[in-house]
Amino acid sequence: MAANDDLREIYDLARRAMECQADLGHKELICEARESGGEQPSTQATELDTTTAILEDDPVILEKTEFESLEKHRAAICECTNCTLGSTRTKFVYGVGSPQAKIMFIGEAPGRDEDLKGEPFVGRAGKLLDDILKAMGLSRDQIYIANILKCRPPGNRDPQPDEMRLCMPFLKEQIRLIKPTVICALGRIAAHGLLDTTTPLGKLRNQWHRFEGTPLIVTYHPAALLRFQKYKRPTWEDMQELLKEYERLNENES
Repeated sequence: MAANDDLREIYDLARRAMECQADLGHKELICEARESGGEQPSTQATELDTTTAILEDDPVILEKTEFESLEKHRAAICECTNCTLGSTRTKFVYGVGSPQAKIMFIGEAPGRDEDLKGEPFVGRAGKLLDDILKAMGLSRDQIYIANILKCRPPGNRDPQPDEMRLCMPFLKEQIRLIKPTVICALGRIAAHGLLDTTTPLGKLRNQWHRFEGTPLIVTYHPAALLRFQKYKRPTWEDMQELLKEYERLNENES
């Protein structure tokens, strides 16, 4: 175990170094090795793609890797330890629903119930989401549900920016594989992560956005509806708008 821990520490340090150099705009990765006895450091430069800085022996995933199916993608990333949440989770929460779903709902992160079961939206908020879907004439088998983070933050705290950055490529690959017609961001944090903005949720509603070309609508997280009854009506209005746009796009394709 000690040897594995040492290797993991070396890997994490190397990855952070590459990310820092990429953020600074370097086109090359500079590696310095200092010899004992006071000799001058030797420097070796290798080409670095600034869009992704990854070691060849990374056990998880290359950011530019494309998979043939959701099953193969999940198998490749389910042991992820790219951030500290990998060591605190109970279960990896990938996503659930139809691989051919035309509507995709995206939340922020798993909670306690999701962490225990390994499935998104299974607690009280999940039950409310199921009720909303039923009122829309839909079920979980027809849509797809995922989160930006695949692991639960301790104490259900908000996801941290670095955690979202490391997990976002996983979500992007899910979206690429599913090819939804429309996306619904559930809650402020999901909306901010997908749209790369800090605009308040209230100002993001009542308009259509795009996530890498896919129409995206923003609404309240089901958990917020459990605390604040006043959000239920506007959320239902958002869902009606989502269905209207979904039907319009499907008509155009047929």
